[in-house]
Amino acid sequence: MAIAEVNGIQLYWERKGEGPPLLFISGTGGDLRKKPNVFDGPLPKSFDVLSYDQRGLGQSEKPSGHPFSMEDYAADAAAMIGEAGWESAHVIGVSFGGMVAQELAIRFPGRVKKLVLACTSPGGEGGASYPFHTIAHLSPEEHARHMIPIADMRHDAAWAKANPEQYEKLVELAAADPYAEEPGHEEGAAAQLAARATHDAWDRLERITAETLICGGKYDGIALPETQNKLKSRIPGAQLQMFDGGHLFLLQDRAAFPAIMKFLAG
Repeated sequence: MAIAEVNGIQLYWERKGEGPPLLFISGTGGDLRKKPNVFDGPLPKSFDVLSYDQRGLGQSEKPSGHPFSMEDYAADAAAMIGEAGWESAHVIGVSFGGMVAQELAIRFPGRVKKLVLACTSPGGEGGASYPFHTIAHLSPEEHARHMIPIADMRHDAAWAKANPEQYEKLVELAAADPYAEEPGHEEGAAAQLAARATHDAWDRLERITAETLICGGKYDGIALPETQNKLKSRIPGAQLQMFDGGHLFLLQDRAAFPAIMKFLAG
C-alpha cells in the first residue's frame, strides 16, 4: 500500500503477486477498500499485479475546481506503470477502466504489452456504454433497482418477481457504499462520469498495436455484446471471447479469469 505523486496528483495504489507485470484498471466508482477486488482473485497467483484508485476516487486525491479528461486518466495509468519500476506491463481495463486502457494503448503504446478490454465500449460510432451520468440524481436504492436489469438482462421484472429474496439482496449490495459521505466523494464520482460521457476512441482504435483480447458478458446491457464485436472489428488482430454473465461476468463465469490469464501468458 502506498501513495504515488504523479501528474500533480496523489494516487493510492496496492501491489501483490509474482510474475509478469500487470496493471489492473478498475471501473466506475472503483475503490480498493471495497471487497472483493482484484487482489482477492486469481491474478496475483501468476502475475505481479498493481492496481490503484483513480483520481477523485477511493483513497486517492480528490481535487476540485477543474474537470478530468480521459487523457488525464490515461496519463495516470502510464505514470503508475513507471511508478512500479516497469518499462511496460500487461494491462487489464474493466468497464470504465477499459476506456482508460484504450486511451493508454493509443497514447502510450510503449507502456502496454498485452491488452485486455473487459465489458467496455469505444464510444462514438462504435457505441457507448450505458450513460450513467443521466441517472446520477437517483438515490442509491433507486439507482440499484434501475441498473440491476440492465447490468444483467436476465434479471428482468419477471425474474425479480420469481426471486424476491435474491433480488432484494442484489439491491442491498448494489446500493451499499460506506464511503459515500467522505469529503470530495460526490464531486470525484461526478468528474469521472463526465469524462466517461465524452469518451470516444472509435476513430483511433486502429492505432492500438498491443495484442488485444476483448471480452464481455452475453447478457450485459451496459457494454452491449454487439459493441464488443465492433471493438474487435476495429482493433488490428484483436480476439473476442464472450462469457456467461452480465456486466459482472468476471465474477459470474468461472471460465473468464482462466481465459484471460491464458491469453496473457501465451
